Amino acid sequence: MHEVAPRAAQVASILIVRLSAIGDILFATPLLAALRRTFPRARIAWLVQAEYRELLAAHPDLDLVIPCPIGRWRRDWRHGRRRQVLREVAALRGQLRRQRFDLALDLQGLLKSGMLTWLSGARQRIGLGSREGSGLLMTRVLAPLPESERIGSEYLFLAAALGLTVDDFSMALHYTARDAAAAGRLLDAQGLRADFIAACPFTTRPQKHWIAERWPALAQRVRAEHGLPLALLGGPGERAAGDAMAAAAGGAAVSLAGHTSLPQAAAVIARSRALVGVDTGLSHAGIALRRPTLLLFGATCPYTDTTRADARVLYHPRACSPCRRRPSCDGRFDCMRDIGTEEVLAALRQLPGLHP
Repeated sequence: MHEVAPRAAQVASILIVRLSAIGDILFATPLLAALRRTFPRARIAWLVQAEYRELLAAHPDLDLVIPCPIGRWRRDWRHGRRRQVLREVAALRGQLRRQRFDLALDLQGLLKSGMLTWLSGARQRIGLGSREGSGLLMTRVLAPLPESERIGSEYLFLAAALGLTVDDFSMALHYTARDAAAAGRLLDAQGLRADFIAACPFTTRPQKHWIAERWPALAQRVRAEHGLPLALLGGPGERAAGDAMAAAAGGAAVSLAGHTSLPQAAAVIARSRALVGVDTGLSHAGIALRRPTLLLFGATCPYTDTTRADARVLYHPRACSPCRRRPSCDGRFDCMRDIGTEEVLAALRQLPGLHP
């Protein structure tokens, strides 16, 4: 591998650009510890979409989290408030330039992330798998690796190319004592202390969902077999669906969907016996928080090698797998339907660490 490693003496300030989303940000977090080990005196900042700022705010290896309201900029631009957007972009550029970054890493590889990396003014700008023309804004581009079964393999590749120590390259998710206390109060109010399984049934695209009616059935079986209820997690937009699932489970599940911030949801997961979920950001948090984790993949298969003995992926590829954003099954989502309730229960039984 041809290294692009900068010398430590030349790097006093580092910028990471990974704007979204929850899972992708978590996959990239091992870079922080690796950068800190290699550049112990450097200032390390992360530029992220404003709605994900709190996901990184408590990380001990970050000196600065810089929020970017790119979603609002798009809306304002469409509604004709273009001067305001340009003023805010200029202000962000000034904020970035004042940090005098020596090294900027564009982990997203898109035009939007490349533009922001370029605006930083960093002397070295390294793009990972740059596309959409963003490579023209970099000083160096690392070609993407072939798809790998290992979680976060592209970031491990980047770390090795930068000459970072990668002996312990694990995801990490941190939250504050205030978040833990808020999560504890919520759990106490629902009668859930440490005796529950976190469940993450919701995600952004329907082809990544498990069959909805199977979640209440799973909750009832888990309660009968293990004596543990499911605590359903999700965002504000999933509150109604979570309430409906909990009601259908007849007391075997409690919905916390829409009742937590991202760090509070992480604190809930950290107190769980285990996590079961689909391919969504909070599910990957189970691995980052070192909880026994069972993941159900179908339309996407970002990894099957979780690097942990207590984390497992159920995945039954078909000829059309992975279809990602272009399902061809007329809404049947056969790959997810192939994962039966009995198979999930059997996998939970075999999950190391489920029971103390």
